Order: sequence, then structure tokens, then C-alpha cells
Amino acid sequence: MTDPTNFDLACSAHGWDKPTDFLRAFDMTANVLGEAVTLTERQFRRWRLPKPPGPRARSWRVLHAMFGVSPQELGLPGPPPGVAVGYAPPRITQENLTVGRRDFLADSIGAAASVGLPQSGLTRAPSGRSDAVGTPHLLELREGLRSLYHLDNAYGGGDVFRLAERHLRRVRRVINTGRYPDTIGKQLHLLAGETAEHCAWLAYDGDRQAQARAYWGEALTTAAMIRDSSLEILVMSGLSLQASYEGRPREGHDLARAAQERAAAFDSPILQSVMASRRARALSVLHDATSARQQLADSMRLVDRAGRGGRPGPQWAAFHGHAELEYHQGLMWAELGHHGRAVSFLRASLEHQDRIYGRNRALYRLTLSRSLIGAGEVDEGADHAVSSLGHLDEVESGRVLRRLGEVRASLDSEDAVAAREASEALAEYVEERAAA
Repeated sequence: MTDPTNFDLACSAHGWDKPTDFLRAFDMTANVLGEAVTLTERQFRRWRLPKPPGPRARSWRVLHAMFGVSPQELGLPGPPPGVAVGYAPPRITQENLTVGRRDFLADSIGAAASVGLPQSGLTRAPSGRSDAVGTPHLLELREGLRSLYHLDNAYGGGDVFRLAERHLRRVRRVINTGRYPDTIGKQLHLLAGETAEHCAWLAYDGDRQAQARAYWGEALTTAAMIRDSSLEILVMSGLSLQASYEGRPREGHDLARAAQERAAAFDSPILQSVMASRRARALSVLHDATSARQQLADSMRLVDRAGRGGRPGPQWAAFHGHAELEYHQGLMWAELGHHGRAVSFLRASLEHQDRIYGRNRALYRLTLSRSLIGAGEVDEGADHAVSSLGHLDEVESGRVLRRLGEVRASLDSEDAVAAREASEALAEYVEERAAA
């Protein structure tokens, strides 16, 4: 029997003995790296031979990322011309790096346990080299960011912001102390930029605007460094919302328009729809109803087109759909003083909003309450205001609490029993929350 090759041993260490398992892992890694390459079972079996053929450049980069070591160390000839094989040099000892990985795993398990998320461990690199960063580590870190998106949707940006900062520190630690090929390095930097952007979003939602600007600035710097347009678009989208929120709608519009122009190259209806809605938000604050309505109509048309052509939307845009656009139409009419028209859209937005978006449901209900009071439907508005308190128990969002204050002010301006009782209930809730 022929002794197993280094390539065989590395595959076994990862659980890739069967061709189907290896091909699945290869395709997943190629997708993560954006490499347009496919692999056949015949090619895989040839790499397992004592004298294997050399992989082509794209396959070489995928193998490098899968195993976290140069394919040369696995017995494969190469590298092909033009392929960089160097690693980022480690900046601390291997012993300290091992402790850092252990801390990262403990942190991940602790965070997962605290919010009921599934736990998954990091996979050791082949040949016992714990400092090599490969696709499993990258996917572990990306899963952490995906979990943060879910937590934000449910609870808002308060406590989740601290978890996101911890996750960003983990990604930075891997970047600065790990050993990895350039293909993995670029993906790590992209992940760091996306995590910094999400820290910015959470700070914005928590009404920590200075921190939001700082993290968005960091993310924009990363986008420029790695020349990633998708990250740049995401950052400009967030900055646009913040500018409109802080009373700088002209700046918000210019940022959204620039992001919209860049998004056109991606041919993603959902991405283009998000950017159109950002422009509409700024135009609403500018009281340009005609232009805002046009952008919202375009945004809705693009949402309806999604799935029938073009590329799918990015993961971070999963929230975007009819409920979001109905909410923005309600906001537009409310800002123009047409609360009666706003109410119909806000009712629809609340009805269509998926229950997993706890923060948005609280925000939508409070906004509906405010417009009902503005439209003269004080009793119903007061009822929605009190009902919203049931949504707020688990929500940590500065934007939602600010809207709660606006609703309370609207109730205080009304001379009605229901309004007074609702205002008292809101005041009591705020006091209890502050004391907790």
C-alpha cells in the first residue's frame, strides 16, 4: 500500500477524505474568495498521487486559503507564475498567538451562549500549525458578523454595540498576529471593514453619533485600501442616513446619490433600491415631495424586480423590502404635515414587518402613534403608544427612545383623558428603565 502523501494527511485532518467533501469545501472557499474556478473529482484524485500535477493559479489560491499553508508544503508543485505565496509575518510568539486563539474561542462561546446562538469552534490548521489562518477561521469570523446582524435586527444597537466592538477587536487580532496568504488577508481586511461599518450602524442606532462617524471613517479607509466598492457603498449609505437624521439632508442626499451611482455597476435590484430609498429619505427632510415620491416609486419597482433578474442583494440589506419602503412613505407624508396619508402607510409597514425585526416593529408602532395623534385620532394613537411599551422591554435603541419622547410630547399637547393616561404610562416606563 502506498504511504499517504502530505496532501492526503492534510485532507484527512480537515475531514475531506471523500471527494464529495473536498469538492464542497473547495467550491465554498472559491466562492468566499471570489475565484471563478471549478474542480472535478478527477483533478482532486490526481493531486493525491505521489507525483501530482501542479494546480493552476486560481486553484492554487483556493488551496492556499483552504489549508492556510502554501500548497508546496502539501507536496504540490508550484507555485504558478504570478502567484504570491508569502504570509503576513507573525508579530507575537506562537505561544501568545495560541492563547489569543483560545481567548477568541472562549469569547465566541460566551457570546453565543448569552444570546442562544449556535456554537462552533475554530478548526486547527493542518500539520499542527495553530498560527495559520485559513478559510475555516475566516468563515468563523464572518459567522460572528452574521450573528451580530441578527441581534441588531431583534434588539437594536445598545448592548449589541459592545459585542460588535469585541468582534472587531478579534478580527484585528487575527490580521495583526496571524499567518495567511494574500487571498485570505484581503478577505480579513474586508471583514474588518464590514465589522467597523456595523459598529458605526449600531452606534448610530444607539444615538452615539460621534462614535458612529469614527467607525464609518475607519470602514471607509479600509474600503479605499482594499479598493472594495461594495464596502464603500455600504458606508456612504449609512453616512447618508446619519446626515439626514442630524439635520443635514443636502449632505445626506449627495452621499446617497454617489452611492446610488456606484451601486448601478453591481446590477443588484435590492442594492439599488436601498440607495433610492436613502435619497428619498433625504429629499423628504428637504420637503421635496415630488422628487422623494419618485425615488420611493423607483425603490419599490426595484424591490418588485428582485428575484426576476440581476444579482441578489447583499446580506446586510436583508431588512429591505415593502415594509421598509411603506415606513419611509409614511415618514415622508408625516414630515410634510399630511398625517392622515401617513397613517395608511405606517399601518401597512407595521402589518408587513416580519416579527424578527423587533427594533423596527417598536419604531414603526411609535411612529404610527405619533401620526395618529397628528391626524386627530388621539385615542387610537394613545393606545398604540401604550402598546409599544410591550415591544420595548428587550429593545436597546437610542433612535426608538427618542421617538418615544416625541410621542410623549405629542400626547402632552392633547387635552384628552386617553392622552394624559398614555403620557403617564410612558413617563413611568422611562423612569423604571432609567432606574434599572
